[in-house]
Amino acid sequence: MRTAVVGAGWAGLACAVEATRLGHAVTLYEAAHMAGGRARRVDHMHGLVLDNGQHILIGAYAATLKLMHEVGIDIDQALLRLPLSLRFADGGGLKLPRLPAPLDLLAGIFTARGWTWRDKSSLLRTAVQWRLAGFRCAAGTTVATLCTGLTPRVMEELIEPLCVSALNTPIDQSSGEVFLRVLRDALFSGSGGADLLLPRVDLGALFPDAALAWLAQHDATLRIGTRVHAISPEGAAWRVDGERFDHVVLACAPWDAARLVRASGLAADRWCKNTEALRFEAIATVYVRGASPLAEPMLALRSHPATAPAQFVFDRGQLGGPEGVLALVVSANETPRETLEQQVLAQAAVQLGQTALHIVQTVIEKRATFACTPALARPPMRIAPGLHACGDYTEGPYPATLEGAVLSGLAAAKASTTP
Repeated sequence: MRTAVVGAGWAGLACAVEATRLGHAVTLYEAAHMAGGRARRVDHMHGLVLDNGQHILIGAYAATLKLMHEVGIDIDQALLRLPLSLRFADGGGLKLPRLPAPLDLLAGIFTARGWTWRDKSSLLRTAVQWRLAGFRCAAGTTVATLCTGLTPRVMEELIEPLCVSALNTPIDQSSGEVFLRVLRDALFSGSGGADLLLPRVDLGALFPDAALAWLAQHDATLRIGTRVHAISPEGAAWRVDGERFDHVVLACAPWDAARLVRASGLAADRWCKNTEALRFEAIATVYVRGASPLAEPMLALRSHPATAPAQFVFDRGQLGGPEGVLALVVSANETPRETLEQQVLAQAAVQLGQTALHIVQTVIEKRATFACTPALARPPMRIAPGLHACGDYTEGPYPATLEGAVLSGLAAAKASTTP
């Protein structure tokens, strides 16, 4: 079976690898000159190797970790594994010890620094209620509504950082249903599920480079730097810019997928409308130099959308990068770049005591993730016979994460084996 995969982000690469493994003759298209999509390497003009965002993985990302291993990545070398930590520079916040789940969560709650007994008991009580309910809630419930029994400190130091990092959507707009699913799989699925896996290599070396090499070794056709202009049905087959394929997977950005489907003349108006109705949130990563080492490779920051926009800071020197470089991550914020940079520098000075910083580069992904709102109608994987879509935005259990993208790609590859 000849299969075309349009897009070489993490979903497209997962699809191409799996389809090749299943015996398909795969052709992989990518419009950009570098694979990886929204999780890729960015070469800075001064010779620094940066990323287009400070992505992290967690221990529960079973499909992603398995795929990375299959294409030859040494997981222990590429990723620094740490117990879940949402500690601030002043030492406050929650950090899980290395214990079997859910004992690690219980111990982390009891030893959370700066939390009163009222804070801790509110979280324990609410977590028990979530578990008794099977980590389910009504589809229209927001995270803010879901967490009404929690104290302001728990909301500010646990729920809000977790929600913005996982769903990239403010708590009053985020899906409580998806948030509970993430909590269940991370905190209650088994030991190590909530571990932070911080990349010690650039995002290209973390997976895309190895995936392309694996595909080349297994006789896939790689067309990197080649934009697909049109797809069209031809009986039971498809043509991609005039070339015939038995099966096509659109692994490109959702807006590009909808454009290609509409232009094909296919009667798929509902799929296109669902895709075009998605709303997107930005993520900015502000890289700075001149820093002294942080207490830990990653710290949480006390965030306020109007004055202190960054939620997390990463010490790139402790993660295999150049010494003195920090990455400050700002999720779900539309502040103009210059204002954002000044706010982040001021925030670093106040909360980290870092006053000699200067901006290296600010990378803003304006449509980094879809807004994971309650009862969101995400487009299905299947568009038509022989035509599928994959990406973190399609129907699936998770928000816009690397694991969601990989799971989608694997599913699309398997779907191509049947009409």
